[in-house]
Amino acid sequence: MSSARAERLVNLVLCLLSTRQYLTAERIRQIVPGYADARGDEAFFRMFERDKAELRELGVPLETGRLSSFDTVDGYRIARQDYELGDIDLEPDEAAAVALAARLWDSPELAMPAHGALVKLRAAGVEVDEEQGRVQPRVRAPDPAFAPLLAAVQAGRAVTFDYRRGGVGGPIQRRTVEPWGVVSWRGRWYLCCYDRDRAAPRCFRVSRILEPVTPIGPAGAVQVPADVDLMGMVRQGVDPPPATDTARVWVADGRAHGLRRLGRVVGRHVHGGRDGDEIELELRTVETLARWVAGHGPDVAVLGPPRLAAAVRATWAASSAAHATSEAARAASPSGAV
Repeated sequence: MSSARAERLVNLVLCLLSTRQYLTAERIRQIVPGYADARGDEAFFRMFERDKAELRELGVPLETGRLSSFDTVDGYRIARQDYELGDIDLEPDEAAAVALAARLWDSPELAMPAHGALVKLRAAGVEVDEEQGRVQPRVRAPDPAFAPLLAAVQAGRAVTFDYRRGGVGGPIQRRTVEPWGVVSWRGRWYLCCYDRDRAAPRCFRVSRILEPVTPIGPAGAVQVPADVDLMGMVRQGVDPPPATDTARVWVADGRAHGLRRLGRVVGRHVHGGRDGDEIELELRTVETLARWVAGHGPDVAVLGPPRLAAAVRATWAASSAAHATSEAARAASPSGAV
C-alpha cells in the first residue's frame, strides 16, 4: 500500500470516528484530505469504494445509513463503541506466553507483525515482559520461496511456480495455485492452496518450490474459504494415510536396506538369476512407494500388485525422458554445457 493511500485511510477513519452523523460520500470528499486529488467524479467514487472495501477487510466496523427518511443518499460513520478495543485482562502466565510467542519468529516477514501485537497490548494497558523466562525459541523461514508466498497470501493473489516432486532429482512440474496460507508442521513449511490445474485443494512443501514465485492476477482475487482448516490440510496431506493394501517386492541380497527396514522378509526368491528376499510392504500411496522402488533400479523388482509395477515403469519412463531432454539441450549448447 502506498503512503498516500495509507494516509488517506487514516484520515478517513478519524473523520468517521469523530462524527455521530452519517456523512455522505460528497461530504467526505470535501473534508478528508486525499480525495480532492481525484480527477473527476468517477475516479473519486472508484477510490472511495476501494477504501471502504479496504477498511472492512481490516475489520473496521463501517456503518451505512441515513439520518432520516427524507435523506436520499446513504452516509457512512464508524461507531466508536464497536471500533475501540475492549478491556484486555491477561494473567501473568498468559502475558508471558504472548511475549514468548512474539520472540519466536526469526524472519523479518513475521517479526514485525509480532512486534506490532506487543505494541497494541501495551497500549491497552497489558504488561508484557519480553525478557521474561530463559527459553528463547526460534522458528526460521530459510526457504527462498517463503517471503513471496507469504506476500501473495497477504495480498490475495494467485501465483505460479515450478515444483520439484520427491526431493532432489525428482521431476519438476509447473503449478498455478491460489494461496491460502503458509503453515509450519513438524519442522517444515507447507503452502496450503487451491491448485487450479487439478481443481482441488493441495499442500506443497515450501523447500521444494523453485524460484521465482510469480504473482498473477489482481490483488484480492483469492478468497480463503471460511471453513478451511489449514493445519488439518497439512496433517492430512503429510501424515501417511492408512495402509490399503500389501505390496510384495524382490530385493537383491545386500541391497535396498531402506526398503528392508520398512517391510518384512517373507521368504527367499530368485529373480533374473540373482538371489534375494521377498519382502512385504504396507501400501499406502502407490506413487510414493513407486518412487522409492524405482530409485533402486534393477536391485528391486515388484512382484505385486500390478498397479505398483505400472507406476514404477511410468517413473522410469519419466526419468528417462527428462534425461534425454537434458542431453539434447547439452548437445545443442555451443559450449556443450547447460
